[in-house]
Amino acid sequence: MRAETEQLTGVDVAPAAKYTAEGKARAPTKRQTRSELEGFARSEIEPGLAAAAVTDAADRREIVDELIRIIQGIYVHLPLKQAMYGIDPVQQLLRLKERAASDELTHARFHAEIGRILGELRDAHTNYIGPMAIEGWVARLPFLIEQFGPETAPRFLVSKTIPSLIAEVEGIDEDAAEDEMIFKPGVEVVTWNGAPIADAVRAYGDVVRGGRSDSAMARAVDSMTFRPLGYLPIPIEHWVVVGYRTSRGVDHEIKLDWRFIRPGEGPTPVRPTEAVASAEAVHPDRSLIRRAKKLSFNAELWRQESVDRASGRVLPASRADVPVGEWITGRFQDNVSAKIEEVAGRQVGYLRLWSFSLTDDDGFVSEIVELLRLLPQDGLIVDLRGNPGGLIWAAERTLQLFTPRRVEPTRFSLLATDLTRSIADAPQNRRMLSPWRRSLFDALGTGELYSQGIPITPVERCNDRGQVYGGTVIAVVDATTYSAGDLFAAGFADNNIGTIVSVGRATGAGGANVWRSDVLRSILAGTDHSLGTLPGGVGFTMSVRRATRVGSSEGAPIEDLGIAGHRPYAMTERDLLEGNIDLLTMCARLIEAEPSTAMEVSADGLRIKVTSDRLDRIDVFVDDRPFTSANTHGDVAFQLLRMPESVRIDGYRGDLLEQSRRLVDHAGELVAP
Repeated sequence: MRAETEQLTGVDVAPAAKYTAEGKARAPTKRQTRSELEGFARSEIEPGLAAAAVTDAADRREIVDELIRIIQGIYVHLPLKQAMYGIDPVQQLLRLKERAASDELTHARFHAEIGRILGELRDAHTNYIGPMAIEGWVARLPFLIEQFGPETAPRFLVSKTIPSLIAEVEGIDEDAAEDEMIFKPGVEVVTWNGAPIADAVRAYGDVVRGGRSDSAMARAVDSMTFRPLGYLPIPIEHWVVVGYRTSRGVDHEIKLDWRFIRPGEGPTPVRPTEAVASAEAVHPDRSLIRRAKKLSFNAELWRQESVDRASGRVLPASRADVPVGEWITGRFQDNVSAKIEEVAGRQVGYLRLWSFSLTDDDGFVSEIVELLRLLPQDGLIVDLRGNPGGLIWAAERTLQLFTPRRVEPTRFSLLATDLTRSIADAPQNRRMLSPWRRSLFDALGTGELYSQGIPITPVERCNDRGQVYGGTVIAVVDATTYSAGDLFAAGFADNNIGTIVSVGRATGAGGANVWRSDVLRSILAGTDHSLGTLPGGVGFTMSVRRATRVGSSEGAPIEDLGIAGHRPYAMTERDLLEGNIDLLTMCARLIEAEPSTAMEVSADGLRIKVTSDRLDRIDVFVDDRPFTSANTHGDVAFQLLRMPESVRIDGYRGDLLEQSRRLVDHAGELVAP
C-alpha cells in the first residue's frame, strides 16, 4: 500500500508501523511522528488524486456490472432498504451504465455517482471505494468538534486542538502555552463558512447519511473535521472559515486549511485471506477517523502502539499500584484501556472499549480480564461511545466476563440466492459457512428470503471463560457505537447483563457482518461467480450476513434500529471539557442504586475457599456434575477428592443466580481460565 500511495501522490510517507531488520516492531521516531501529525498540503496530493480517477467506458461498465451482480446476489439488506426507503440501487446503477460513455459524465462524477447510489442505502457497512480518493488518507482540520445539549437544540464545542498548527495560523510561537491562544478547547463554534453551525452539520449529515436523523447528525459531527478519503470525496473547499465564541462571549473567526494525513491501520491490520477477515463487523470509514484522531490528539500513544502490541506492555501488579484517574493500558492499548474514577463520592471502574479491530481475540479477552482485576469490584462503567466495531468474536466473547449466566450471541443470516449458495458450497468456505449451507439450499423449495439465523461466534466460545467481574455493570453507548459495537450492546441488553445508558436515541444501527471486496474475491475464488480485480483499483465493502437479536427481542433486526438505551442522556459542556464528569456521575448513581453481591474464589491444592457478600447459597459443580451445596453468609470451604478438569461455583441470592466463577486444571493447579 505504501508504494501504491507514493506512486499516486509522489509523497514519501512514513508508515505508522515500523520494523527492524529482524522483523521486530519499532516505533516511528518523534520526527517522523511530527511529520505525520502535520500532514501534507492539498497541492502535494491533489495531482495523484486526479490521475487515479481516470476510467474509460469499458472500465465503467465492468465496475457497474460487478456491483449489480454483488448487490443482487449477496447484499443482505436489499429487501429491507427497498421497503424502508423506496429505492432501487440496481435500477439506478443500470441507468448509470447507460451513461458510461457520455462525455458529460466526468471521471470524478462517475465515481461520485456510484458513491451516492450506495450512500442512499443508509448503510455505513456498504461503501464504494473509488480511485478518486486514496484509501487510508484523511483530510483533517486541526481541531475536534463535539456536540452537547438536547437533540432539538444542539450546540457545538471545540474539545481538542493541535496547538502547534493553531499557533501557526494565529501567528504566535508554537511553544506558547495553549491558554495564550484564542482558538482553543472550550470555545463554541457558531458558524461554518458563514452558515449557522447546526445547519452546516445537518447539511453534511445528508451526505454521510444514517438510518435515523440522530445517527446522521452523529456521523456528521464525527467526521466534520476528519474526512476519510477512501470513502468520501476530497472536500471541495480548500479551507474552512470557522466562526467561534470565547467563554467571555467575544466572537472571532479563524481560517483553517485542510491538510492530509495517513494514520495507518493499527498494530495488527486484518489481511483478506485470514479467517478473521470474514468475521468482521466494522464501520470502515469511522475506524479510519478514530485512527486519525489518535494520531492528531495522542501522537505519543499512536507512536508506541506497534511496540506495545509486539513486546507487551506490563500491567500493574495489583490494584494498590493503580493511581486514581490514570489510564492503565497494555498490549491492546489501541483497543481497550481502563482507570479508576472517583465520582459521586465513590470509586468506580471505567473500562473504555475503543475498538474491536484486532486479530487476536484470545489475547484481547485475556487483557480485559487482567484490567478488570485492577479495578474496584463493586461497580463498573463500560464505555463504547465511538466504537466503530471490528472482530465479532472479540465483541461477543467479552460479554461473558460480566454475567454469571450463559451468553447467547447474536444470530446472522444470509440472503438466499444462487450466489450465496455457490459461496457456501465452495470447498474453501465449507468450514466457515457449513452451518448456513443446508438452509440456503432448502430455500430453493420453500421460497425463504434468508437462511437460518446462526451465530458467527460459536456459543461455546462465548462461554469459555465465564464471569470475572461480579459487581454492577453499566454500559454507555451513542449513535457512533457501530457494527460490532452494536452487537456488544445487543448482547448486553438481550442477556440482561446490566443497564445501558444511551447518549442519543440508540446505537448507530449497523446490523451486519461486512466483507471487503478483496475478502469476497478470496471467498468466491473457484466458483462460477468469481470476482476479479476491479479496474482502477476501486473496491467496496458489503453487508453480507444480517444480525438479529436474541432473548426477549428474538428475531428483531439491528440494522436501521440500533440498540436503545434503558436511560437516555444528553452530553453537557462539562462532559466535553472535564472528562465526562456529569455522565460518569449519573452512571455512578445508577451503580449505587443497584443491589449488588460479591464472591471471590481461591484454591490451595484441592481445598477451595469461597468468600461472598449478600449471597444465600453456594452450589459447586465438579466436571459439570453436582458436588455440594451450602447456605452461606460469608466464607465457605470444601475439599475435593481428586484433581478435576474444572470446577464451577455458582452463588445465589434467593433464587437468582448472581455470581459464577470457574477454575480449571492447569499443570496440576486449579486456576481461573
